[in-house]
Amino acid sequence: MDAFLHQLFAGLATGGIYATVALALVMIYQATHHINFAQGEMAMFSTFIAWSLMQAGLPYWAAFFATVALSFVMGAAVEFAIIRPMHKATDLAQVVVFIGLLVVFHSLAGWLFGYTIKEFPSPFPKDAWYASALMSAHEVGAIAVALAIVALLFGFFRLTPLGLAMRAAAQNPASSRLVGISVGRMLMLGWGLAGAIGAVAGMMVAPVVFLDPHMMTGVLLYAFAGALLGGIDNPVGAVVGGFLVGVLENLMGSYVVGTELKLSVALVLIVGVLIVRPAGLMGRRIVKRV
Repeated sequence: MDAFLHQLFAGLATGGIYATVALALVMIYQATHHINFAQGEMAMFSTFIAWSLMQAGLPYWAAFFATVALSFVMGAAVEFAIIRPMHKATDLAQVVVFIGLLVVFHSLAGWLFGYTIKEFPSPFPKDAWYASALMSAHEVGAIAVALAIVALLFGFFRLTPLGLAMRAAAQNPASSRLVGISVGRMLMLGWGLAGAIGAVAGMMVAPVVFLDPHMMTGVLLYAFAGALLGGIDNPVGAVVGGFLVGVLENLMGSYVVGTELKLSVALVLIVGVLIVRPAGLMGRRIVKRV
């Protein structure tokens, strides 16, 4: 029972990271109706920026917030310089652009920082009062960070005029333009927020898997599975799906398929959801009259 509880709580911790990345995927999907395949690589690149700032002498939290700000700018710049000129391109062309971004960020990180594995510090002390035999301090902290991001975004989108304008621009661009909302700026802001959220996820996962250009490949796949499971057009659903995938990954890897085949759990979830319930558990079913 102790081993089961440990796997369960560890799954919740990793699920919090998957939920954070899934949230970034959903934000971009709502704006463009495409999956940003480069989301994981952008998060990895942001984590390398944080590592470089700490190597230069900045304290952890100073490097953390500086990286979040730089990642916001990076995400907004990608939307303005690359995604916006492609808004009238075909779906296939846009998918190729996202894959190209993945390759560019991956190669750029390897060229600038190297491919050797690096240690990345955790902001949560090992002997913190909230650590226990079932959950380490970093696992508890990762869950708290994920829930804090969800709460902040919920308040932003529900209670602020800017958040409401972003939701309107994502759901109905034409009507938003008629009431004076700058859809282009809202989309750029959404990409910036997705970049910042991805940076937080990268800095939470790096102490667990260590820092290298390949570290977010599996995380992105699990996050994608979580977003599909919860609902790719529903931020709350994506968060719930991320936590569910984290728990399922740990339990299935420990008791069913083994650690070597854990990644197959995400693939099975993706295929199963697309076949059985494409809208996800909490997504909207869109019906078109023909």
